[in-house]
Amino acid sequence: MEVIHKIGRRKTAVARIYLKEGSGNITINKKGLNDYFSTATLQYKVNQPLALTSNEDKYDIKVNVYGGGITGQAEAIRLAISRAVCELDQENRAILKPEGLLTRDARMVERKKFGQKKARKKFQFSKR
Repeated sequence: MEVIHKIGRRKTAVARIYLKEGSGNITINKKGLNDYFSTATLQYKVNQPLALTSNEDKYDIKVNVYGGGITGQAEAIRLAISRAVCELDQENRAILKPEGLLTRDARMVERKKFGQKKARKKFQFSKR
């Protein structure tokens, strides 16, 4: 089996993963999964596609991720892993699609407009 390369994005975070056969090691920016993501919630998000398809101990994953915060990065990695697992076996698509793991979350931060305090908030209006 050759290495599978996939990209996942969320907000401004971009994750590139390289999946190959192995023992289940996940390396993120040259750190272990537990070192990079300290909370159990973020670790669960990264492992979710592997757990649903029961591939936790079959593949080694090397991840390069940059941009955004830790939650956006975890969700970007989750999307990339989901795409790679679907390429391994098309039957996995039927498992991951109803969970919403193959959908790119397009929500981004709305830009600030000139003449306003923030994206939607205005400066205080003075009648007199």
